[in-house]
Amino acid sequence: MTSNAAETRARALLLAGVVAGATLAGVSLVGSGSAPAGVPEGVVAVVNGVEIPEESYRRIEAAVLAERRGRPLEEEQRRRLLDRLVDEELLLQRGLDLGLARHEPTARRAIVAALIATVAADAETEEPAEETLRRFHSDEAERFQRPGRVEVDALFVSVAVRPEAEAYRRAAEAAERLRAGEEPGEVERALADPQTTPLPGGKIPLETVREYLGPSAAQALVGLAPGGVSVPVRGAAGYGVLRLLDRDGGETAPFEEIRDQVRTEWLRVRGEKALTHYLDQLRDAGTVEVRLPPVPKPDEPPATPGTP
Repeated sequence: MTSNAAETRARALLLAGVVAGATLAGVSLVGSGSAPAGVPEGVVAVVNGVEIPEESYRRIEAAVLAERRGRPLEEEQRRRLLDRLVDEELLLQRGLDLGLARHEPTARRAIVAALIATVAADAETEEPAEETLRRFHSDEAERFQRPGRVEVDALFVSVAVRPEAEAYRRAAEAAERLRAGEEPGEVERALADPQTTPLPGGKIPLETVREYLGPSAAQALVGLAPGGVSVPVRGAAGYGVLRLLDRDGGETAPFEEIRDQVRTEWLRVRGEKALTHYLDQLRDAGTVEVRLPPVPKPDEPPATPGTP
């Protein structure tokens, strides 16, 4: 086995966690008989002074029982489950000794994600009162706006009937002439190609623009005021030029229609605030010094990991 393959396998074993299944195998690390005197109530093992709570074992046992559709585990299988918990704790302790929690990206992300989830979960256990949700819906109305509708005039230049550069040039010229106030029909006749699936007339949701012309076209309309003309937008079959004729602003959905959504958003925001407060406390309690690295010179490639 090569050193890279061995390292990959070692990391996979360390980070895989407890593997539970109906067919468990392994060499038993836990002796038979009643619990040793050194293992207190509510604990299933003590590994180098670290207690493994019975709750951890019960979680794994419940998962295996679910796989077995309720068929009880035999004594040997229960011991192997406990072995796996001991194995995991031994590997975890060794990994921490080796500094993998700090230097292994996967381990770092897992630890940070777990702590964030814990902080947010603690904050999201409170059930908000109805008046709290209504006030949140009113104060944060922009969070609950329905998508606006737009009326759009679009012309299209195909790349199937002419070279890419010429198609772009014609689309750019069309945009320039429309901004100059030329009659759209004349510009379209002079420079555009027939559209296989033209946009529906009247005011339509931005989602409809996205479905017909693609996400870039929909995004191009976001910053336009009525009367504005987009730059040429590349789509699957060519370039489009969009002219925004009118726009309806999004309206706030009534509280009664979206109460569950308001509750979910309130809990999410509460979790974010709790995390921000928790990080502020950690910063205040700790010592943090930073130095922003210099901007690389134009002819200097960015440093790569392991570069002196």
